[in-house]
Amino acid sequence: MPHNCPLSLSTLLIDQQTVTPVAPGAMQFFVNILENIGFSCQLLPFDDLDGQPTENLFATIGSGSPHLLFAGHMDVVPTGDTALWSSPPFKATEHNNMLVGRGTSDMKCAIACFVAAVARLKESESLPQGTISLLITGDEEGNSINGTRKALAALKDKGISFDAALVGEPTSVEKLGDMVKVGRRGSVMFHVTITGKQGHVAYPHLANNPITALNHLITALTKEPLDHGTEFFDASNLEVVNIAGGEGVDNVIPHSATATINIRFNDSYTSDKLISWFSDHCHAIASQCNVACDFTKRVSGESFLSTPGAFCDIVTNAIKENTGIDATRSTTGGTSDARFIKDYAPTVELGMLNATAHQIDEAVSLDDIESLCSIYQTIIKQFA
Repeated sequence: MPHNCPLSLSTLLIDQQTVTPVAPGAMQFFVNILENIGFSCQLLPFDDLDGQPTENLFATIGSGSPHLLFAGHMDVVPTGDTALWSSPPFKATEHNNMLVGRGTSDMKCAIACFVAAVARLKESESLPQGTISLLITGDEEGNSINGTRKALAALKDKGISFDAALVGEPTSVEKLGDMVKVGRRGSVMFHVTITGKQGHVAYPHLANNPITALNHLITALTKEPLDHGTEFFDASNLEVVNIAGGEGVDNVIPHSATATINIRFNDSYTSDKLISWFSDHCHAIASQCNVACDFTKRVSGESFLSTPGAFCDIVTNAIKENTGIDATRSTTGGTSDARFIKDYAPTVELGMLNATAHQIDEAVSLDDIESLCSIYQTIIKQFA
């Protein structure tokens, strides 16, 4: 198989069933491809608390400075009902100038484009001086514990550092290259449990309805906007994503009620500040309604903004040179592994259109596959 063909490489990667997390042995096929190109590879498996390992891959070609890191993830989200797909989700299929399959947009095609770009430069003997590395994780779509975060720490312990990082997440909106990500909002998830007193609905004075208290809490949390945005970020937003309560019958006031609440926050906040704010509201409702109000929290990442500089200019100039598009520098969207990588090097995200990411019939344009490969080639050459 020609390793300099991004479409062929994309097809091979998509045909691999790598639903998150990627299990040991699942990346060996990719190791074989990279070693044939000239990369030196090492697998980095890490175990979770249940002893289930996730496999990651670190590969390098060249030596010395400058050191450019390309980061991506081989794991994909589940397919959903495969009967709803127009073709098997793990069988890359060309249709109407599109490549259809799970992971086309997010983000196996971007990985294939970068690898093909390196292969083309090597074959033409125009691979620049310095080091090019790939860090391909196996759990970005999952809990993001045993992937990039642990791999970067392990590489740092070995004395490996990077001058810049390019993340291949799908960032484009309407046309390939119309947007690059130079930062992301943070994310904190709250799971709230309010405990009242169970009782008969006909005798509410003998009970204490936790759902009423939960309603008061949500009203207080959403009464005012968290902020109105900052120079580089959209407004922070709070979303209630789940509410549950009830005892299974219609004539009982429940003992407890729960809610799951997510906050995506900009650089007006830190997670600690929001957790304190959330805790104050919980204590106020507990006192006001005479209930117990407890919560747990999980911070997925803090908001961050990569320092604008030479590398971001290289990326946007490469887009302009290959497509004629002036890319918008954005901090919109969800979290990505860039939230870990930015602590090690200036980080920019650039990849395919995100319109079908995680959807049934996820797909990208065949033309965009070739164009993204060309953009990546230009970035690599200009980075030296």
